[in-house]
This record gives sequence, C-alpha cells and structure tokens, in this order.
Amino acid sequence: MDPHLQPDVDQIEYELLLEAIYQAYGYDFRSYSQASMRRRIQHHLTMQSIEHVSLLQGKILRDRAAFAHLLSDLTINVTEMFRDPEFYKAFRDKVVPLLRTHPYLKIWHAGCSTGEEIYSMAILLMEEGLYERCHIYATDIDHQVLEQAKRGIFPASALKKYTQNYLRSGGKAAFSDYYTARYDNVIMDAVLKRHLIFADHDLATDQVFGEMQVIFCRNVLIYFNKNLQQRVFDLFHESLDLGGMLCLGSKESLRSARCEGSFEVVDVHHKIYRKRY
Repeated sequence: MDPHLQPDVDQIEYELLLEAIYQAYGYDFRSYSQASMRRRIQHHLTMQSIEHVSLLQGKILRDRAAFAHLLSDLTINVTEMFRDPEFYKAFRDKVVPLLRTHPYLKIWHAGCSTGEEIYSMAILLMEEGLYERCHIYATDIDHQVLEQAKRGIFPASALKKYTQNYLRSGGKAAFSDYYTARYDNVIMDAVLKRHLIFADHDLATDQVFGEMQVIFCRNVLIYFNKNLQQRVFDLFHESLDLGGMLCLGSKESLRSARCEGSFEVVDVHHKIYRKRY
C-alpha cells in the first residue's frame, strides 16, 4: 500500500459497523446499497447526536435497545393501504382469474413492513371470494414492525388516502366495512387476520419458502446491491410453484436476473411475472 495514500476512514468505519451488526445480531446489511445505507446511518448519527460511526458501533454492541433503535432507521418502512392502486386493479383483472383455478393458495409478502399492504391483499382476496382458501405469509427483517403488522392498527389521519386508494384499486364495497375507528386510530377487522401468518425472515441470509402461488416483494429490492438482488431472485424462483406469480415494485424488474428466462410477463407496467419453469 502506498504510504502517501490516506485511508478512507469513513468507509472503514461504515464497513466495520455492518460487520459488527452481522456478527453480533445476525442481520446482514453488507450487501445493501451503499449509498442508501450510508444515508440512513448518517441520519441516525445526526438524530442521536453521535459524532462518529465507531462510537455508534461500540454503543450498539453493548446495548441491545440502542441496536433496536438503529435497526428501525436502517429498515425502510414506507407503505400504505392499496399503495399504487393501479397495481391492485391489474392484480384483480389479470391474476385473480388464474388464482381461481387453485384449490388452495399460499401467498408470501416478503418485506411486509408494518402490514398495510398485507391487509390490502386480504381485503382484495375476500372480495374476490378467495380468502378462505389461502394463507398469507407476512415476513420482515424487523421484529418491531412485524408486531405492528400483527396488531393491524393504523392512524386515522391516513384514512382519506387509504379510502381513495381502495376505490381506485377497484374496491367492491365501502372501505369502512373493514375497520373500526377508535380515537385517533383504525383497527382492521379481525376476520382479515384469520389467515395471516407473521414470521421473521431476512432475504439476505434466510432460505426458501416453498410452493407459493404468489410472492409480493414490492419496493424492497431497490435497496439491495446487484449480488443480493440475484440471490433474492433465485430465492423467489425456488419458492414459487410452477405457474406462480411474482409481483415486484414499479422501479424493479427481472431484467438481467439469472432466472429471467424462467418467467413470462403478465403485466409489464405493473411488474407482474409468471413462473414458466
């Protein structure tokens, strides 16, 4: 090494922090998009008034609560009920008729966050007469957001937006049929929770969910680097049943994935694919 070259201390600290998180807690952020991760870490440092990443590393290694707080900043939890309503309309029109041919359905929401999109799909399946024959597996890396998803309690302040999304998605009833308002929150109807199964799952390290008829992973892969994206695409390919549907986010696609040729495009605009082999 040239002794006149100055080491990139910030990069070294950043890499050591991610390695420490993996070694101590098993969460693997090492293959996430560097730019995105560094922004989130810097935001956390600023909000916690911590001067250097190395100081943060020492803190989270000795304080599990401090790590839990950091984890909530490292995981992206931007979501809403019937987010991208045109996608749900396309799902009703193009995917639901195919799902009707199955006697039993297993659906996986990977990276489910706080659960708004899980309950959206439960409502859609109920309106299409498919809910009673399905199980929806909702997974995320962050245990805290999974607990929020299980509760199914959302702020009433978002209700106007959620109702608009529901109607634009092709909703067949009144959105108010599916929740109870209480103070500043709405509580999703218990009937929507009957077939929801919540579980911790890390797309960077964990293994296959087998024989799924549908996998949703929308607006998650954009935070991964190319190698991790390839791993996840292979994981989804192995987890899907023949003829199974893969639903990605608007800025994601199977282009350049090793398994791209194994899928046919159902809806190019809304990134819906069907496994051919």
